[in-house]
Amino acid sequence: MAEVIAKKIGVDVIEPSSAGVTPLGFVPPETSDTLSQNGYLPQDLDSKGLRPELCDSAELIINMSGVSREDAFANYDKVEDWAVEDPYHGDLAAYQRVFEEIETRVGELVGRLRNGLVNKEKN
Repeated sequence: MAEVIAKKIGVDVIEPSSAGVTPLGFVPPETSDTLSQNGYLPQDLDSKGLRPELCDSAELIINMSGVSREDAFANYDKVEDWAVEDPYHGDLAAYQRVFEEIETRVGELVGRLRNGLVNKEKN
């Protein structure tokens, strides 16, 4: 969800790319439905694993895996942990709740980036 949201509201400051520490290998229909119902276009959304070269080239990584950045990433100083519920196996209300939280967090991140409050330089 975060990638789709960032592409819509933060395209001027973010080149989003989403990948999972433990990806499902598919996007649950509830994810696409929730995004669509909230005015986002999920047509290019897919489930893929996190590759080392993606981590190396990223300026900022948002970690929503539930695993701490120190345990999940070698270069964790450019990782920001977001404690976000995983709605998988939940009802549509859970997906909506998670969508709203992610949309709020992405909006806040976009604001910080626009105001220069996030170090985007590579380490």
